[in-house]
Amino acid sequence: MAVDSVKVREVIETIRPRLQQDGGDIAYKGVEDDGSVLVELQGACRGCPFAQLTLASQVECVLKNEIPEITKVVPV
Repeated sequence: MAVDSVKVREVIETIRPRLQQDGGDIAYKGVEDDGSVLVELQGACRGCPFAQLTLASQVECVLKNEIPEITKVVPV
């Protein structure tokens, strides 16, 4: 089943405020046929030593919980 990009954008909007509190941000860049969601971490999140942890614990976890068709979240 294909991942609904509108739903992905909606969920990302619920995650953004948490990242923005720490000076970061996230941009949705697309979805692949295999269910991978492409995102770009921005601001303080870009280059942060904890970016991978943020991506896994906050972004990927929330997205996969809300949209089970997602296989992984990939930073671009």
